[in-house]
Amino acid sequence: MRLLTLTAIIVFALDQATKYAVIHWLDLGSRQRIDVFPPYLNFVMAWNQGINFGLLATGSDLARWLLILLAVVISGFVAVWVGRGNQGPIVRIAGGAVIGGAMGNVVDRVLFGAVADFLNMSVPGIHNPYSFNIADIAVFAGAFALVIFGGKEKTP
Repeated sequence: MRLLTLTAIIVFALDQATKYAVIHWLDLGSRQRIDVFPPYLNFVMAWNQGINFGLLATGSDLARWLLILLAVVISGFVAVWVGRGNQGPIVRIAGGAVIGGAMGNVVDRVLFGAVADFLNMSVPGIHNPYSFNIADIAVFAGAFALVIFGGKEKTP
């Protein structure tokens, strides 16, 4: 359980620190775009009221609080599932990544009413219109690892 908790705390802290840095120190909220290594990496400010790619973005308070509740319930389920099982370190790290990322986005929804997305990656000739954040990466990678390793890896 310690590895799960430690991973969740690290992911949460990294997510919140990067969001704070780009919003406040780099003033991305006002600037809206900073080309870092175009077209491969840019900071593009986007306030996502929905889930991935803006799906279910209604702008209503009810939807906001339902998404917060859903993230908390899923995080609780992951914590119980990983904590009760005799899971190996990969599964515990993956579960922590999901929980830390989900809680990072929950904090955004509570404080701002939307999730702060700022990472934008494209390739020459193909423009990606979507932005994401560290929490999104952690949730995606963690969920992927849970699917791949969740039923297979056990500690002795």
